[in-house]
Amino acid sequence: MLDNKAIFEAIALRKCLQATYNRAPITIAPHVLYRRNDSFFIDAITISRDGVPPREEKVGSFNLAGLSDVTVSDDGFVISPLFDRMDVKYRDSTLFMIDAD
Repeated sequence: MLDNKAIFEAIALRKCLQATYNRAPITIAPHVLYRRNDSFFIDAITISRDGVPPREEKVGSFNLAGLSDVTVSDDGFVISPLFDRMDVKYRDSTLFMIDAD
């Protein structure tokens, strides 16, 4: 069972999450937790996948059903300018979102 407390903590404190996503180790900077089509998702910036940083920064959507071994890292992050808190997909479905600066 996924520890939702860790997800809320990471978003509230702007801490990275370390997890396994579809069998690959990842580190992400979660910005929002929301529901879509009866599933829960985190939109986050990928810091690393399999220990390697991505070629470019982007906001990715991670289905909570694919996450396991979730822990809150000591590493903090800043809100990405790529994150659009007003995106229509968050309307009426957001459970928790990072505070605006």
